[in-house]
Formats: sequence, C-alpha cells, structure tokens
Amino acid sequence: MSTTSATSTAALVAALQERTARALPAEHVVRLGGWWLRHSPGCAWWSAAVLPHQELAAGQLADRVARTERCYAGRGGTARFQISPAAPRRLDALLAGRGYRRDSPMSLRTAPVTRVLSGAGDAHLPVSVRDHADPAWFDTWFAVHGAGLDREAERRMLDRLDRPGGYASVVVAGEVVSVGRVVVDAGWAGVFGMATLRHARGRGAAGLVLRALAEWAGRRGADQLYLQVDEDDTAATGLYTRAGFTELAAYHYRTAP
Repeated sequence: MSTTSATSTAALVAALQERTARALPAEHVVRLGGWWLRHSPGCAWWSAAVLPHQELAAGQLADRVARTERCYAGRGGTARFQISPAAPRRLDALLAGRGYRRDSPMSLRTAPVTRVLSGAGDAHLPVSVRDHADPAWFDTWFAVHGAGLDREAERRMLDRLDRPGGYASVVVAGEVVSVGRVVVDAGWAGVFGMATLRHARGRGAAGLVLRALAEWAGRRGADQLYLQVDEDDTAATGLYTRAGFTELAAYHYRTAP
C-alpha cells in the first residue's frame, strides 16, 4: 500500500471509529488532543476503549499513555486501547512492552447501501424498523449479548444517542426473534446490535434485519454502511460477506495488565 493510500485509509478508519463512538455514547469522555478516553460503567467494554487518533513523537507517546492510564485508574477502570491504522505507529509495540495483552481481533467493513439492498434472500418473515428501542427489541438484544452487562447502563447508553437511529425487529409468532440497529451520521450509517435468538437462527432473519436497516438508512441520506465484526465469528462474517461488506481494515485491542 502506498503512503498516500495508507494515510487515506487511516483517516477513514478514524472517521468511522469516531462515528462508532458517537453511536455507542460513553457516559464520560475525556479528550487528550485527538485521543478519546471513554468510560461507561456497566456497559460492554468496547464502548469504553481509548481511540488514540493522533500521531505523537516517541517521548510524547509514552507520556500520553501514562496520562491515559492515570485517567482510567482515577475512575476505577482499566485502560484498553483500540489499535487500528488510525493509531500512532509505535503505540502497539509500546503497549506490548508495558505488558498489555493483545486481544479481540476485529474487522472494520463497509458496503454501499445499494449493494446491501440488492442482496438476494429467500426468507419471508415480518420485519419492521422503528426510531426507538422498544422493550421487546431491547429484551431480545440483551438475551443474546447481555451476559455480564448492567441492563440499565446499556439502556441509558441508547438513551444518550443524539443521531438518527433505526431499530429493526423480526417477529415470529408474536416473539421478537432477531434485531439490529443503525445510526446515521454524516452520510454513513453504522450497523450495531445484530442479534438473533438461538432457536430462530438459520432462517434468514438476520439478513432481513440487515436489509431493513439499509433501506431505513438510505431514506435518511446515507449511501454507505459500516460495521465491526469479530474475526472469529464465522457466522456473522459470512452474513456480512454475502451482503456485500468488504474489509476496510483489521484492528485489535491492547488491554492493561
């Protein structure tokens, strides 16, 4: 990859991850230059990770990391850094030298709204999109992803959202079996909260949710979608590949010892 191309990719990655931070609004955010230090007690850990989106000289970088660690310690939290093409070049090695654990390999993927809408699918299940997370939507999401989380803290995080959001649900026999949400932000729409109850998987419900979210976002001016997926989640990566998502960048996290 050329230097110009790498710089362009890093800038887009930073822009999308900052959109993600607005779509998963932390309870507290401290800005240190271009770094976002987020703190969200009771919520999923990724909503409280550091976004280190500013290149620094070696000496400045070590000082910034130490200051970040003190900030998290002061709130009783653990420093966890997102290491992507938008992070300082020396940061990953510096954190490794400080004993930080490398974990959670992720893939940041994008797709045109039109490509997702054109995806074939033979599922015929009722799907709807609302502009808020009703209790049934939230119950299904929490049943799939809520282990170890504070239910009310996650609910409050959704209440803090200040961008247009759409919440899709597939209902079978009166039960919400599959959900997802999308947040529109400056021409892009981020896909989050995809969840299908175990007994309802394999019927195409998640694909219907994804297309419904794409349609909702397109009507509100978004022409591109983005999402993050765990590289080890083969079912999810398969779904997103079939829907037309391609990888923009791989990234991972470094967690303090």
